[in-house]
Amino acid sequence: MEAWAERLGLRTDPTIFFVSAGLTVIFVLLLVVVPEPIGNFFEVTRAWIVTNLGWFFILGVNAWLGFLIWAAVSRHGHIKLGPRDSTPDYSNLSWFTMLFAGGIGTVLMFWGVAEPISHFSSPPMAGVEPFSEQAAKDAISISIYHLGLHTWTIFTLPGLAFGYFINRYNLPVRVSSVFYPLLKDGIHGPIGKAIDIASILGTLFGVAVSLGLGASQISAGISALTGMADDVPLTVGILVVLTAVAVVSIVAGLDKGVKLLSNLNIGMAVGLMIFVLVTGSTLFLFRAIVETFGLYFFNLPRLAFWNDMLANINPTNDPWGWQGDWTVFYWAWTVTWSPFIGLFVARISRGRTIREFVFGVLLAPSLFTLIWFAIFGWQAMEIDGIGLALREQMGPAAGELSRAVGESVPLAMFAFFEHFPLATLVQGIAIVVVAIFFATSSDSASLVVDMLCTGEAEPGPVHQRVFWGVAEGMVAVMLIILAGDLGLTALQQVITVVGLPIFCLVFMMIPSIIMGFQIEDIDHVTVGRRPKLDQF
Repeated sequence: MEAWAERLGLRTDPTIFFVSAGLTVIFVLLLVVVPEPIGNFFEVTRAWIVTNLGWFFILGVNAWLGFLIWAAVSRHGHIKLGPRDSTPDYSNLSWFTMLFAGGIGTVLMFWGVAEPISHFSSPPMAGVEPFSEQAAKDAISISIYHLGLHTWTIFTLPGLAFGYFINRYNLPVRVSSVFYPLLKDGIHGPIGKAIDIASILGTLFGVAVSLGLGASQISAGISALTGMADDVPLTVGILVVLTAVAVVSIVAGLDKGVKLLSNLNIGMAVGLMIFVLVTGSTLFLFRAIVETFGLYFFNLPRLAFWNDMLANINPTNDPWGWQGDWTVFYWAWTVTWSPFIGLFVARISRGRTIREFVFGVLLAPSLFTLIWFAIFGWQAMEIDGIGLALREQMGPAAGELSRAVGESVPLAMFAFFEHFPLATLVQGIAIVVVAIFFATSSDSASLVVDMLCTGEAEPGPVHQRVFWGVAEGMVAVMLIILAGDLGLTALQQVITVVGLPIFCLVFMMIPSIIMGFQIEDIDHVTVGRRPKLDQF
């Protein structure tokens, strides 16, 4: 393998690179040759995982959040993610935009209207009337729960682990480095390499699902604007074009490509949000923003531990209940690309303290997410009609958005903008925002996967980085082709299966971090010298 790597001009660990690349190619070929058995396998396995282990996902994320809060407020919060004299590489604004745009920007664009409307029209809570005021309040609370504090918990835990062991101890930039207290030099052996290979594959699949959702949304938008058929060929074409854009950014690197795209895109996304706030029901939305804070924090304890345990009591329900299609899917999906986001956030957070890192990564994006849903979600539900009395007064206009979401989830945002001035222009801008979020997620993931292979923060050869960008696009293309008209369902099935082993891997980061904390020379005010590796 080393001879192959040298012949190809690669700077990487040959075993990690070639095994990861080989397994990716094999999976893509299997999707081409035997798509039906592959699809059946993921469908059956996903059903078993959600039925029997859905509770594990829900409990786990709450445990992670509790651990992070403890780490931040404890005396260990003074520890810097790097040498004692290190300072942050990026300003607070650039830091926030990079972690956000590389994180869930595409997801907010996809679900910002679709998820609140989905829960508003089909309330998951027993006894709640569809389209009622209670349904609206629950819809907003659930949407923010899914994409707020708990989602960023899944990113923050790996990010803390990577930042602590890689930035502070100068260990290789790999997921296996996090487990040094447990494995010692075994991180360089077969177990360590297996961890890194699994993390690379999980990242590829997790990002591929995000790219598939983003491409389907762009396809729906182009169809709405031009009348073109919203079908698989159009979606695949979009994936190819935007993968090419991501490759250009990959070549530019982190400081130029990703930083530029991140700052540009967060500006455009904020512009869209302000446009809705100003041209929509402004007073109503200001009141909604304030009230949404209360709704979220009031409902969070109930939602965080809600496990849909009575779902199978009703024989008309699926055996795994509503949570399987929503919460468990979200946590499984998010954790697959948590190694990517974690390493990316750790890379851009060098020099920050644990307390600054944890509260910054948890709270800043969660605050933005809350405001985003308060504006887009409440405005969407007001357009659709909140309350049965109001809907009767609205007549045929009531339910326009809920019907649009029922017909096509990717079309939700574009159907929403039809109710605003300059609808065509704004829909076009929304397509551009989704496209740039798409490219940012892809190039960020490619750079991180390359780091996992090289074990270094510095980027590898250009063709090596480009390979991973193309691989992500190819996996997304094949998943879309395999899924056909049932794209979202198939993506959910694949990512839930892939997410389980990655979820277990992230869980094991907690004892490793605790072992690291235990050997720190630290009191409540200062941090002593960095411990030596042989102290573990």
